[in-house]
Amino acid sequence: MMPNSQMSRRALLSTAWAGAAVLLANGGLEVRPAQAASKKVLVIGTDISDINFLDATRQFTYSGPIPIRAAYESLMTMAPGDYETLQPLLATKWERVDNGNAWVFHLRDGVKFSTGNPFTAEDVKFSFDRLQNWKEDPAELAGNFKSTDIIDPRTVKITLVDKSQPLLNLLVSPTFVIMDSKAATAHGATSGPETPKTDKATEWLNQNSVGTGPYVIRQWERNSQVVLERNVRYWRRPASFERIVIRHIPESTTQVLALKRGDLDAALNLTPPQLDSLKGQAGIRLVQGTSLDFVYVTLTSSPELNPALGKKEARQAVAYAIDYDGIITGLLKGSATRPPSFISVGLGGATETLTKQIGYRLDPARSKQLLEKAGLPNGFSFDLSYGNAAIAGTTYQLVAEKMQSDLAKVGITARLNP
Repeated sequence: MMPNSQMSRRALLSTAWAGAAVLLANGGLEVRPAQAASKKVLVIGTDISDINFLDATRQFTYSGPIPIRAAYESLMTMAPGDYETLQPLLATKWERVDNGNAWVFHLRDGVKFSTGNPFTAEDVKFSFDRLQNWKEDPAELAGNFKSTDIIDPRTVKITLVDKSQPLLNLLVSPTFVIMDSKAATAHGATSGPETPKTDKATEWLNQNSVGTGPYVIRQWERNSQVVLERNVRYWRRPASFERIVIRHIPESTTQVLALKRGDLDAALNLTPPQLDSLKGQAGIRLVQGTSLDFVYVTLTSSPELNPALGKKEARQAVAYAIDYDGIITGLLKGSATRPPSFISVGLGGATETLTKQIGYRLDPARSKQLLEKAGLPNGFSFDLSYGNAAIAGTTYQLVAEKMQSDLAKVGITARLNP
């Protein structure tokens, strides 16, 4: 959280949205090899303005996982549509040990990084230690790691601080991808306690990946494009395309025009009306489904940052003043679902029924009662910070303006800080 703000830049609304892509015929990311035979380059248009790193250890943005997931892999994964069942990836099996205080992972044989170096337990330890010791936002996900230890070249053990806290599902996250320790170290990466002072690899890793994924990052021009090339050393079936170009096109209208001209194979961030206008057009296929992406609000509880928000009742007053359904129907044209918390519907028992039972909802009267209870009958003010980017066919700016209007109706002033 920024020291002078009361909301994180990526935070806005706890809403899982129905993501949609528009694809030209035979232009999907997952196609049969025969289809890709005549299509060497896949060009995607989307808003990637939020990417600040392609150093896999340090990226923690909305768009970053698109190229990171193509170039790197984690110990385990999940199949699309099944977000409960863990499946092997770089680890083939795992078991709990030491009275539940640790997990042991057995690593896959025969895997090489895009550099040609073999994948070993040393790379897992290096990747997780570097993540922890950078001590940036992604490190929070590894906060329960006590240690990562090498048992042998094909076996690694993760010991937990608190064995009651989850681990396995976290390891699917792009935060926990594995990088080639030898190649990263050769370009200045470190993994010890002094990493923030000694690590010099980020600039190089922003332009070069050292993972085991089907693609290799070859170029990143900020607010312009990311270029990926097929990893010729990939341990599974070769990637469908020789090259993928992710072009930064923040305006959805521009994406539609580029799609119609044939400049794009896939367009993201389109609005529901734009999707409707493309239905039935020759050469264009719509692919739509509920994603696990979500937008959420985080409020400080620190009286030092904001005395009012240091009171629980004031934070609850904010939550009951927001017109969630109005954001979904007005800004997202119904292309979203609302989960009961920051856990998206489909994960961890979260359902739309549970949202109706326990989720926050617009209730201005209750919001005002909570303000009275907090000793703030005339309301209060706070800074609302957010990124300048598109999300689900709208923008953080528009969502913030809608929230500002909602909060004003109960006497709360949100100062917009893009």
